[in-house]
Amino acid sequence: MALTKTSYLEMNLTDSLVGVDLCHRIEQWLDKNPESVMEGHKLMRSWLLRMIEATASDLDFGGPGSKQMIWMRIYGIKSPNPDFGTYAPWETNLIILSWLTPLQKKRLYQDLSIDFSVSIREMGTTTRYRGTVYFENNYLSANFRRINSSLYSMSNLGIPKPIAERMNLNYEKTGLVLVTGITGSGKSTTLDAIIDMNNRDNQAHIVIIGHPIEFVHESKMALVKHREVGVDVQSFKHGAIESLRQDPDIIMIGEMRDPDTIATVLEITDSGHKVFTTLHTSSAIDSIHRIIAEFPSEEQERIRNRLADVLKVSISQKLVPSVDNKLILAKEIMSVDSSIQAAIRNKNIGEIYQMMVEGKRFGMMTLEQDLLDLYKHGFITNKTAINYANNKKRITQLLSMPGV
Repeated sequence: MALTKTSYLEMNLTDSLVGVDLCHRIEQWLDKNPESVMEGHKLMRSWLLRMIEATASDLDFGGPGSKQMIWMRIYGIKSPNPDFGTYAPWETNLIILSWLTPLQKKRLYQDLSIDFSVSIREMGTTTRYRGTVYFENNYLSANFRRINSSLYSMSNLGIPKPIAERMNLNYEKTGLVLVTGITGSGKSTTLDAIIDMNNRDNQAHIVIIGHPIEFVHESKMALVKHREVGVDVQSFKHGAIESLRQDPDIIMIGEMRDPDTIATVLEITDSGHKVFTTLHTSSAIDSIHRIIAEFPSEEQERIRNRLADVLKVSISQKLVPSVDNKLILAKEIMSVDSSIQAAIRNKNIGEIYQMMVEGKRFGMMTLEQDLLDLYKHGFITNKTAINYANNKKRITQLLSMPGV
């Protein structure tokens, strides 16, 4: 970007000018120099397009922590890319502010962070990104995550047929489906595959509430509506409640972030809807514990019983390094039956692991069983299976079995 020391001096910037005050000063300068806004747009666009070429999932820049470099995550590894050049924190502030709308800037200064979606069209193809801008040490930093432009099928993801059917409105009209995992574990990709399956197979109404909206589903057999938190709706909770007045069959809620949203999700599911949502947990058992623990002790019995009633499927997943230096999906699947319902109600959640071990004919599996299968098929190494297992003792036992 052709920003020079002259530009720095023209903005009257000093080392003491930081945070929101620095942003306001840069904004004033951008208002008088629209060519720099266009230059910032052009530069950011080139970085986002380079992500496609590099098969990068994430792009990070800005703030002192970036050391003036542009970072990418490629197949799970995040590192700086020297080909992009270097940019001082005030320059990356300017580049970021050139992309934000006045409303987005207002929200950024108020909340000190903002999530939004970005679309880039190139050569007839549109690629979407989830953007996050936040303050780091009084300067703006940004992360852009590339959204897959293609959808996976249930078989692509290795989801057993009995589980796919439970998530399909054609087979089960109500119930809660959880997709869980840490950030970057592919939860959105799995949710989009589930939505696409229902979109293709059902004459129904699907309401998607996201923050932000990532993949945009075109209505196929189903009518699909997208509502973005902060743009179309106030919050996940409000979106869930409002959706009940919109005649939905399926409601997808991007994330259960707080007790109010969790309680609302359980309530709307209990009212006879099919609901898909996510949690930042690493296993089916952790998900149950997490949901119950979000509530005061005097409410936990009620929440436990309601969760036992509405929960149908829980998929917990990780993206693990493959032998060809890429990433592959490893998953744990719980399909709730009467035994698991009783275990949840009776506080015997620890028994559920063994039920998943023995539930293969119903499509269930533990993470350790799936890691073992990936190892036996040559997709991952023995070391990777152990490193990514939730239960290290169990995976070690499985890997030491005769014939493995």
